[in-house]
Amino acid sequence: VPQLYWDTLESPLGKLSLIVDGKGQVITLSISGQEPEGKRSKKHCSKVVKQLAQYFSGHRKIFELRLNPQGTVFQRRVWQALTEIPYGEVCSYGNLARRIEKPGAGRAVGQANGANPIPIIIPCHRVIAGDGSIGGYTGGLNKKKILLALELTHSRPSQKR
Repeated sequence: VPQLYWDTLESPLGKLSLIVDGKGQVITLSISGQEPEGKRSKKHCSKVVKQLAQYFSGHRKIFELRLNPQGTVFQRRVWQALTEIPYGEVCSYGNLARRIEKPGAGRAVGQANGANPIPIIIPCHRVIAGDGSIGGYTGGLNKKKILLALELTHSRPSQKR
Protein backbone atom coordinates (compact mmCIF):
# COMPACT_ATOMS: atom_id res chain seq x y z
CA VAL A 1 0.00 0.00 0.00
CA PRO A 2 1.56 3.32 -1.03
CA GLN A 3 2.03 6.00 1.61
CA LEU A 4 -0.65 8.70 1.41
CA TYR A 5 -0.46 12.22 2.81
CA TRP A 6 -3.16 14.80 3.40
CA ASP A 7 -3.66 18.44 4.26
CA THR A 8 -6.47 20.98 4.34
CA LEU A 9 -7.10 24.41 2.86
CA GLU A 10 -9.68 27.07 3.70
CA SER A 11 -11.54 28.25 0.61
CA PRO A 12 -14.67 30.15 -0.43
CA LEU A 13 -16.36 26.71 -0.40
CA GLY A 14 -15.28 26.01 3.18
CA LYS A 15 -12.56 23.61 4.27
CA LEU A 16 -11.11 21.43 1.51
CA SER A 17 -9.06 18.32 2.24
CA LEU A 18 -6.73 16.66 -0.22
CA ILE A 19 -4.78 13.44 -0.42
CA VAL A 20 -1.56 12.96 -2.39
CA ASP A 21 0.63 9.90 -2.80
CA GLY A 22 4.37 9.70 -2.15
CA LYS A 23 5.05 10.89 -5.72
CA GLY A 24 3.01 14.05 -5.14
CA GLN A 25 0.14 12.87 -7.36
CA VAL A 26 -3.29 14.09 -6.28
CA ILE A 27 -5.55 11.16 -5.37
CA THR A 28 -8.59 12.98 -3.97
CA LEU A 29 -9.87 16.44 -3.12
CA SER A 30 -12.84 16.62 -0.79
CA ILE A 31 -15.07 19.66 -0.57
CA SER A 32 -16.99 18.21 2.40
CA GLY A 33 -14.44 19.46 4.93
CA GLN A 34 -13.84 16.06 6.51
CA GLU A 35 -10.25 15.30 7.41
CA PRO A 36 -9.04 11.99 5.98
CA GLU A 37 -7.28 9.18 7.80
CA GLY A 38 -3.53 8.83 7.52
CA LYS A 39 -0.57 11.14 7.82
CA ARG A 40 -0.97 14.90 7.60
CA SER A 41 1.88 16.49 5.67
CA LYS A 42 2.04 20.13 4.65
CA LYS A 43 5.33 19.34 2.87
CA HIS A 44 3.88 16.68 0.55
CA CYS A 45 0.73 18.70 -0.17
CA SER A 46 2.20 22.21 -0.44
CA LYS A 47 2.22 22.43 -4.26
CA VAL A 48 -1.46 21.46 -4.44
CA VAL A 49 -2.47 23.80 -1.61
CA LYS A 50 -0.55 26.68 -3.24
CA GLN A 51 -2.16 26.15 -6.65
CA LEU A 52 -5.66 25.88 -5.14
CA ALA A 53 -5.09 29.14 -3.21
CA GLN A 54 -3.95 30.78 -6.47
CA TYR A 55 -7.07 29.46 -8.22
CA PHE A 56 -9.40 30.87 -5.56
CA SER A 57 -7.65 34.25 -5.69
CA GLY A 58 -8.12 34.36 -9.47
CA HIS A 59 -4.41 34.04 -10.25
CA ARG A 60 -4.43 30.48 -11.61
CA LYS A 61 -6.57 29.29 -14.48
CA ILE A 62 -4.74 26.04 -15.30
CA PHE A 63 -3.50 23.55 -12.70
CA GLU A 64 -0.04 22.12 -13.22
CA LEU A 65 -0.31 19.06 -11.03
CA ARG A 66 0.10 15.33 -11.48
CA LEU A 67 -3.19 13.55 -10.91
CA ASN A 68 -3.93 9.92 -10.11
CA PRO A 69 -7.71 9.62 -9.81
CA GLN A 70 -8.96 6.09 -9.25
CA GLY A 71 -11.78 5.03 -11.56
CA THR A 72 -12.83 2.97 -14.55
CA VAL A 73 -11.36 3.51 -18.02
CA PHE A 74 -14.55 5.34 -19.04
CA GLN A 75 -14.51 7.56 -15.94
CA ARG A 76 -10.85 8.47 -16.48
CA ARG A 77 -11.64 9.34 -20.11
CA VAL A 78 -14.44 11.66 -18.97
CA TRP A 79 -12.22 13.22 -16.30
CA GLN A 80 -9.48 13.85 -18.86
CA ALA A 81 -12.02 15.56 -21.14
CA LEU A 82 -13.14 17.72 -18.20
CA THR A 83 -9.61 19.11 -17.86
CA GLU A 84 -9.88 20.33 -21.46
CA ILE A 85 -12.88 22.61 -20.78
CA PRO A 86 -11.34 26.09 -20.63
CA TYR A 87 -11.46 28.17 -17.46
CA GLY A 88 -14.58 30.33 -17.35
CA GLU A 89 -16.45 28.24 -19.92
CA VAL A 90 -19.07 25.51 -19.62
CA CYS A 91 -20.00 22.41 -21.59
CA SER A 92 -23.16 20.28 -21.58
CA TYR A 93 -23.18 16.62 -20.60
CA GLY A 94 -24.16 15.76 -24.19
CA ASN A 95 -21.36 17.83 -25.71
CA LEU A 96 -18.87 16.21 -23.35
CA ALA A 97 -20.13 12.78 -24.47
CA ARG A 98 -19.53 13.79 -28.08
CA ARG A 99 -16.03 15.08 -27.22
CA ILE A 100 -15.07 11.61 -26.00
CA GLU A 101 -16.71 10.05 -29.07
CA LYS A 102 -19.59 8.53 -27.09
CA PRO A 103 -22.60 10.44 -28.49
CA GLY A 104 -25.75 9.57 -26.63
CA ALA A 105 -23.84 8.78 -23.42
CA GLY A 106 -24.75 12.04 -21.69
CA ARG A 107 -26.24 10.22 -18.70
CA ALA A 108 -23.12 8.02 -18.27
CA VAL A 109 -20.95 11.14 -18.58
CA GLY A 110 -23.06 12.72 -15.83
CA GLN A 111 -22.49 9.70 -13.59
CA ALA A 112 -18.73 9.80 -14.22
CA ASN A 113 -18.81 13.53 -13.53
CA GLY A 114 -20.51 12.87 -10.19
CA ALA A 115 -17.87 10.26 -9.30
CA ASN A 116 -14.97 12.67 -9.92
CA PRO A 117 -12.60 12.25 -6.93
CA ILE A 118 -10.69 15.50 -7.62
CA PRO A 119 -13.28 18.27 -8.08
CA ILE A 120 -12.10 21.80 -8.91
CA ILE A 121 -8.76 20.53 -10.27
CA ILE A 122 -10.71 18.20 -12.58
CA PRO A 123 -13.36 20.85 -13.24
CA CYS A 124 -16.64 18.90 -13.17
CA HIS A 125 -18.34 22.15 -12.09
CA ARG A 126 -17.99 23.38 -15.70
CA VAL A 127 -20.55 20.84 -16.96
CA ILE A 128 -24.16 21.99 -17.20
CA ALA A 129 -27.42 20.53 -18.45
CA GLY A 130 -28.26 20.62 -22.16
CA ASP A 131 -31.02 23.20 -21.55
CA GLY A 132 -28.47 25.61 -20.05
CA SER A 133 -29.55 25.04 -16.44
CA ILE A 134 -26.82 24.53 -13.88
CA GLY A 135 -27.37 20.77 -13.49
CA GLY A 136 -26.18 18.88 -10.43
CA TYR A 137 -23.03 18.97 -8.32
CA THR A 138 -21.82 16.49 -5.72
CA GLY A 139 -20.83 19.34 -3.40
CA GLY A 140 -24.21 21.04 -3.76
CA LEU A 141 -25.48 23.59 -6.25
CA ASN A 142 -24.40 26.55 -4.12
CA LYS A 143 -20.75 25.45 -4.32
CA LYS A 144 -21.05 24.93 -8.09
CA LYS A 145 -22.48 28.45 -8.46
CA ILE A 146 -19.60 29.87 -6.39
CA LEU A 147 -17.01 28.15 -8.64
CA LEU A 148 -18.70 29.23 -11.89
CA ALA A 149 -19.06 32.83 -10.64
CA LEU A 150 -15.41 32.90 -9.52
CA GLU A 151 -14.23 31.79 -12.96
CA LEU A 152 -16.55 34.17 -14.78
CA THR A 153 -15.27 37.06 -12.64
CA HIS A 154 -11.61 36.24 -13.36
CA SER A 155 -11.98 35.30 -17.04
CA ARG A 156 -10.54 37.63 -19.62
CA PRO A 157 -13.32 39.21 -21.72
CA SER A 158 -12.14 37.24 -24.76
CA GLN A 159 -12.86 33.98 -22.89
CA LYS A 160 -16.47 34.83 -22.00
CA ARG A 161 -19.25 33.34 -24.09
